[in-house]
Parts: sequence; C-alpha cells; structure tokens
Amino acid sequence: MPWINWTNEVDFTLFGLSSDLSVQYFQFGIFLLLYLMSLLGNLTITIAIWVDQKLHTPMYFFLGNLSFLDICYSSVTVPKMLVALIGGNNKISYRGCMSQLYFYVSCCSTECLLLSVMAFDRYVAICNPMHYTVIMSKKTCFQLAAGLWLIGFTSSIVHTVFTARLPYCGSHSISHFFCDIPPMLQLSCADTFMNNVLILTAGGFLGLSSFVLTLISYIKIISTILNIQTKVGRGRAFSTCASHLTVVTIFFGSISFMYMRPTSSYSFETDKLISLLYAVLTPALNPIIYSLRNKEFKASLKKTLIKHIFSKVIVKWTPAGPISSHDLF
Repeated sequence: MPWINWTNEVDFTLFGLSSDLSVQYFQFGIFLLLYLMSLLGNLTITIAIWVDQKLHTPMYFFLGNLSFLDICYSSVTVPKMLVALIGGNNKISYRGCMSQLYFYVSCCSTECLLLSVMAFDRYVAICNPMHYTVIMSKKTCFQLAAGLWLIGFTSSIVHTVFTARLPYCGSHSISHFFCDIPPMLQLSCADTFMNNVLILTAGGFLGLSSFVLTLISYIKIISTILNIQTKVGRGRAFSTCASHLTVVTIFFGSISFMYMRPTSSYSFETDKLISLLYAVLTPALNPIIYSLRNKEFKASLKKTLIKHIFSKVIVKWTPAGPISSHDLF
C-alpha cells in the first residue's frame, strides 16, 4: 500500500478569516505589515551576524538560525493567506495543502528544538563560563544546528504521511487560514485515533523533552543569577537571557495550548487566534525582542549598516571620492 494515495486528490477551501470585504482589506494590511516586518527584521539579523566577526559566537550563531527559521516559518503560511485576502483565491490543492502542512510542522518542530538548544547555550555561558568555549565549540554548534534541523524536518514526515493517507470524502472546507493537522483531522471521514495518538506521543515527546531541557536550563540559570553578589552582575547576567526567556514562554505556551489538550475541547476560532500568534506575530516580534535589550547587537547592527550599505551609497553618489564610515558621525 503506498504511503500517500494521490488518486483521491481534491481541492480544499480555506475559510480561516473574515468573509467581510472591508475586514479582509484591513486584515490584508495588518498581515502584510507583520510579514514585511518579519522578513526585514530577521533578514537584517541574519546578515548582521554573517558579516560582523564579533558576532561569530555560539549565542549569535543560534540566533541567526532562529531568524532564518522565522523567515521560513512565516513564509509557509502568510503569502497564501495574503493571496486569499486580496485576490479571493482561497483554494488550495491537495498536494499544496500537504506540502504546506509538512513545512509548517517541520518549522514548528525545528524551532522547538532550537529554543531548547539556545537555552542550554545560555546555561553553559552563565553557569559554567570557564568551560564555555570548550563545551560550545564551533564544531559542537554546527553539529547541534545540523541535528535539530534534520530531526525537525524528518519527524514531520510521519505526521504528514499519516494525515495524507486519510480519506477526505465529506466537506473540503478547512476552517483555518492554512493546512494544519487538527482542522485536517476534523475533515476526514475515517477514524483519526492513530493520528491523535501520534500527535500526543511523537509530537508530545519532542515538545515535552525540549520544554523540560529548557526548564531545567533556566532553573539553573536563575539559581546562579540569584547567587551573584552584585546587583550590576545580576542585571547583566539576566539581560543575556531575558529576551530568549520571553520568546520561549510565548512559543511553548502557544504550542502546548494548541496541541496538548483533548480533541473534544478544540475551538477553531480560538485555535486560529493562537496560530496567528506564533505563525504571524511571533516571527515579526522576535527581532525586536532580541535586539531591544542587546546593546552589543545594536552597536554591531549600526556598524554593519554604515559600513556595508550607507557608505557604498554615499561613495556611489559622491564625486569627491570615498568617504570613511567614521566620517558619517
């Protein structure tokens, strides 16, 4: 029996957002703005980390991975949603739906693992600073990054295959703005018990293990910070992980509420709001959260923009010749 039966392909219709035309225009403007913020902010972080040698550290290496992942995350769902809002084309093919589901679950799983690795990095930096460069070596960082991307994009194959093998012989209207597992299970005319078991076991294990690792890391981090004698030292140590803790709380809180509760308690309206939070809003806010309290990164970003963008523009349009970036201020 083939993994996926493509012979029963159907087109699905996404009914995740308002059908009122004026509301759709408003939603289009808001989601377009958030998407552009996500692209610009995360791309800026990625380029700054790539260009500035001072940011070639484990913390910024994983932050660069998170920024790139957030670009992928929002690009899986938002463009199709914008097309549906402005063009009225809310149809999505069977293969397109399953592809969207696969990449969405892959990004979600990868981010789950990445956030726990970032928490571990902060734990080593604060609780074991003398051995930080040895434990979090360049080789280790690359191995961790490769491993979490591989696990995230491999584990989602199982969820996608189990969802794609279900027969969809009833309504083909998805009460969501993208193809996600819970609304797809609601459309199937077959028993979805094994799919729910898979979500709770495979998905639950990945999410729970990542959450436990993150929780243990922060318990040890907070314990170490509280033992620091000086107020300045405590503030400096806390500032290095406050941004990540904020992102972790939003992400794991949303994911837990979305997937770890009984099927009988599902409310698609509530689920859509939660999905908008971590699929659209969070990728746009992450660059702001991570850069707002980080003086080192803001200084590096300023330097990068001046050196690699503004100075080139000025050199191009100044007849007198090149101007040093130091002459701009």
